[in-house]
Amino acid sequence: MDKLAVFCGNAHPKLAKDICKYLKAKLSDATVDRFSEGEIMVKLNENVRGKDVFVVQPTCPPSNDNLMELLILIDALKRSSSQRITAVVPYFGYARQDRKDQPRVPITAKLVANLLTTAGANRILTIDLHAGQIQGFFDIPVDHLFAVGIFIDYLLKIKLEDIVVVSPDVGGIKMARAYAKRLSAGLAIIDKRRDSPDKTEVMHILGEVEGKNAIIVDDLIATGSSLIEAVEAVKKAKCKSIRAAITHGVLSGPAIERLDKCKDLKELIISDTIPLEDIKSHPRLKVLSVADLLGEAIKRIHHEESVSSLFD
Repeated sequence: MDKLAVFCGNAHPKLAKDICKYLKAKLSDATVDRFSEGEIMVKLNENVRGKDVFVVQPTCPPSNDNLMELLILIDALKRSSSQRITAVVPYFGYARQDRKDQPRVPITAKLVANLLTTAGANRILTIDLHAGQIQGFFDIPVDHLFAVGIFIDYLLKIKLEDIVVVSPDVGGIKMARAYAKRLSAGLAIIDKRRDSPDKTEVMHILGEVEGKNAIIVDDLIATGSSLIEAVEAVKKAKCKSIRAAITHGVLSGPAIERLDKCKDLKELIISDTIPLEDIKSHPRLKVLSVADLLGEAIKRIHHEESVSSLFD
C-alpha cells in the first residue's frame, strides 16, 4: 500500500477520512483554498511521483466549486507525475441532462465526462449514476457501484414484513426490481406525468400496496417534490407504513421543510455520498455510510483485483 495515495477536496473530507480508516491508510496532504478573488488554489504537500492516486470528491452543492476543485486536483496530480489517477465521485453531478429530450439543451453529463478525462483522470469510481448509460460517455474505465446492498442490510435488520418496493417513476424500475428481489418483496410502480422539470402529477399505481409496508426507492432526492407525491399516492392506496431508501441526499431548496410536513413518511434512509452534517440529526432521517464500499473498491483497484463482485 506504499504506492497508494488518497486525496480529497473540500466537498466531503469526512467521507475521505472514513475511507482511509477502512484502508488503514493516511489521508494525503493537499491545500485546497481560494485566492482573494475566489479562484481555486491547489498545492500538493507531499510527493506523488509514481503513485496510484485516488481523489475523493462528490460534485454535490456547491456543484461548480466542487467540480472545479476536482478538475484542478487531477491536473495537479497529473503534472506531479502520478502513475494513475482515479476520480472517486460518489455523487456524479450534472447527470440529469444525459440526452437531448427537447430542442436547444446541452448534454451536461457528457461535458463533465470530457472535462474529467481531459484534466487527466485515468479511471472513474462512482455510485448509482442517475442513468446507467453515462458510463458510455467516458473513454476511460468506469466502476459503477450500487448502494443497494447497504440499504438491504439495514432493511433486513429492522425486520419488516409484507414489504412492497415502490418505484416513483417508470425510469426507476430496474433499481426497484433489485430491491424487491433481495427482499423477496412485491413490486409497484407509480405512473406519473411530468408537467414541468420541478412539478409532477401522479396518475396511478401499478401493483398491489394495500396493507403492506411500502419502501420507495430512488437514486436521488433534490427538492423532495417527487418523493412527497409518491408518498401521498401510496398512502391513498391504503398501505400500512411508508419508508424511502434514496442513495443521494441532495436535499436542496424546500426539501427539509417538505420532509417535516410529510408525517406519512416514517423514515428517509439515505447514504453519505453527499455530506449531511447539518441535518443528520433529523428524527426521521437515517444516514448509512458508503465508506466501506468505496474503500473495498479502492483496495481492489489498487491491487489490480476484480471489482465485479461489488456490482451485485
